[in-house]
Amino acid sequence: MDATYWQALGLGLTNILQPQTFLFLLLGISVGLVIGALPAIGGVTGLIILLPFTYNLSGTEAFALLLGMYSTVAAGDAISSILVGVPGGVGSSATILDGYPLAKRGQAARALGAAYTSCALGGLVGAVILALSIPVVKPLVLMFGMPEYVALAALGLAMAGTLVGKSLAKGVAMACMGLLVSAIGASDFSGIPRFWFEITYLVQQPPIVAIVLGMFGIAEMLDLAISKNRIAQRATGDLSAGGTLQGIRDTLKEWWLVIRCSAIGVYIGILPGVGGSVVDWAAYGHAVQSSKDKSNFGKGDIRGVIAPEVANNADRGGALVPTLAFGIPGDFAMAIVLGALTIQGLKPGVEMLTTQLPVTFTMIWAIVIANIIGAALLMLWSRYVAKIAFVDGHIIVPVVLFFILMGSWLGTTTMGDLVVMLVAGFFGYWMKIAGWPRPPLIIGLVLGNMMENSLVVSMRTYDGFSFLLRPAVLIILVLTALTVFLAVRARVKSRGSDRTSEDKSSFAGDLVEDNPTFSLPLALLVGFVFTGAIASALQMRRLDGAFPLWACAFGLLCALLALRADRRAVRQGRGEDGMATALAKAAREVRLGRGALFLMHIALTVLGVYVLGHKMAIPLSLGLYVVVWGRYRWWAGLGAALATYAAVELLYDRTLSINLQPPLWQ
Repeated sequence: MDATYWQALGLGLTNILQPQTFLFLLLGISVGLVIGALPAIGGVTGLIILLPFTYNLSGTEAFALLLGMYSTVAAGDAISSILVGVPGGVGSSATILDGYPLAKRGQAARALGAAYTSCALGGLVGAVILALSIPVVKPLVLMFGMPEYVALAALGLAMAGTLVGKSLAKGVAMACMGLLVSAIGASDFSGIPRFWFEITYLVQQPPIVAIVLGMFGIAEMLDLAISKNRIAQRATGDLSAGGTLQGIRDTLKEWWLVIRCSAIGVYIGILPGVGGSVVDWAAYGHAVQSSKDKSNFGKGDIRGVIAPEVANNADRGGALVPTLAFGIPGDFAMAIVLGALTIQGLKPGVEMLTTQLPVTFTMIWAIVIANIIGAALLMLWSRYVAKIAFVDGHIIVPVVLFFILMGSWLGTTTMGDLVVMLVAGFFGYWMKIAGWPRPPLIIGLVLGNMMENSLVVSMRTYDGFSFLLRPAVLIILVLTALTVFLAVRARVKSRGSDRTSEDKSSFAGDLVEDNPTFSLPLALLVGFVFTGAIASALQMRRLDGAFPLWACAFGLLCALLALRADRRAVRQGRGEDGMATALAKAAREVRLGRGALFLMHIALTVLGVYVLGHKMAIPLSLGLYVVVWGRYRWWAGLGAALATYAAVELLYDRTLSINLQPPLWQ
C-alpha cells in the first residue's frame, strides 16, 4: 500500500464528512430505516426512488445518499422479519426462522438488538475487506483490456440470467433483451440511429431511470395496491431497552460467528448476479452446521438471527468490488449504483482505482459510517420505526407513486420519459405475473453499451474474433460456461420437486413460479421482437449491427425454448378445460382486472400531465387514488392532493428548479 492509497483513504473520509455531503448521508440513512421497516419493499425500491435525485448532485453527495440508504435498509428489514414474520427484503428471509419465534416468546427486543448489532458489524467488516482488496484488485484490473471486458460482461450476464428465476431460458432471453434495448439510439461508431422507428425521441440513449422506475416501481406498487390493504396486521413481543442490550451482548459473545459470516457475505457478494438472493441462507446454513447444539434452531436461537443479518450487510461491501473494478454489478442494486456512476460521468475499472480512488473510498466510508449511525438510531427508535409496518398500504402507494412519476421526468424532462416509464411498468407487471425475471433485463441494459464498445474495439484490433483466444478471455469464458452448466444441472435436479428458499429471485417482488397461461403470449412477443430486430440489424453497417445481431440471435433461441416449455405446460395445465377457462382462472388468481385498472390510472395520469401539467395532474391523480382505491373520505383525498401540490411546488419547482410540464393552454 503506497502513499497514494493512504492519501486517497484520508481524502475519502474528508469528502464524506463535508457538511453538505454528510447531510445527504443522514438523509439516505433515514430513508433506509423507513423503507427497511416496510415488508417486501426492500433496498432496491429505495435506490429506485432516490436515483433520480442524483442528477443535480456531485458524485460524493450522490453516493452518500444512495449508499447511506442501501447500507441501513438491511437493518430496517429485520423489524418486519422479527416482529411480523414477513421478510422486509429477500435478504432477511432466513431471519424469520428464529427471529419471529423469539418475538412470540416475548424476546423481540433481544432479537432486534442482535439484528442491529449484527448489521453494523457485518457492514463494517465488509467495508474493511473491500478497502483491503483494492491493492490486490488494482493490478488485476490494469492487466485487463477490451477483450477481457467483453468476457467479463458475458460472465455477469450469464450469472444474472441463469441464477435468477426458475427458467434459465427466460433469464437469458431477458438479459439479451436488455442488450437490445441498450442498442436503441444513435450508434457510437457511425452516429446512425438504430431501432428508432422514425421517432426523434428514440435517437437518444434509453432512459435507464425511467425504465427501472416503471419495470419495478410501478409493478410493485400495483401489487401492493391490489393485494393488501395493510402491510402487517399485528406485532408480537415487547421492545424494552433491557432486551435490546441483551441482544447486543449475544452478538458480541458470538464474535467468531460474526467474522465467519461476514466473510461469507463479502465473497458471495463479489459473485455477480448472486448476492442477496442466497447470502442469508448460506450464512444460516453455516451457523447450523457449525453449531454443536442444533436443537434450538428454528425455535428461537439467537444465532439464527445473528448469522443471516451479518452476512446480509457484509454482502453490500462485497457487491461493490465487481461493480467498481470491472463494471459488473454484484447484484441488481449494484446495477442501479452503476447507473449512478454513469449519471456522474464516472467509468468503472481503472479510473475508479486510480484517478477516482478518493471517490471509491468515499463510498467505502459512506458504508462504514451509515452502518454505525443506522444501528445506533434503530437502538433508540426501533419501537417507533416498527409502527411503519402497520401503515395502510393505500397511504404508502401514492407516496411512492409520487416519487416514481416525478423521478421519471428528471432524465430529459420530456414526456417521452413518462411514456417509457408507463410502457416499462406494463411489461414489468406482465413479466411479474408470468414468472419472467426482470433483473437480467436491467443488468443487460446497464452493461450493454460497455459490452458493445469493448466488442467492437476488440474486433477492430484483432481483425475479427481472434481476441477470444487470449488466455484471460479463455479463463473467463470457461467460468461462464461452468456457470451455465451448473445452473442447468441444478434445474434438472430440482425438476419435479418444490423450490427451496435459495431459488428465490434477487428482487423481492419477483414471482418464483412460472405462469404458462400468461407466459406463453409473452414468449411469442419476445420472439417476435428478436426476429424483427435481427431483420433490422442485417440491414445495418457491420459494426453497427454486429452486437444487436448476436444478442438477438441468442435471445431468439432462448425465447423459442421458453415458448416450447410454456406451450407444453399450458396443454398439461388446462386438462379438459379450454384455453378460455384456463385464462379466466389465471386472471382471477392474479386479480388481472384490478391490475388493469391500476395501469389505466397511471396511463391517465401520464395523459393528464401532458394536458394539465405536473402541478395539476399529479395532485389530482394521487388525491383520487386515496378516495377511490383507499376508500378514504373526500377531505383525505383533498389533503393528499394539496400535500402533493406543495411537494411539487417546493421540492421540484423552487428547490431543484426542474422544468415541469405546463398545461397545454400555456
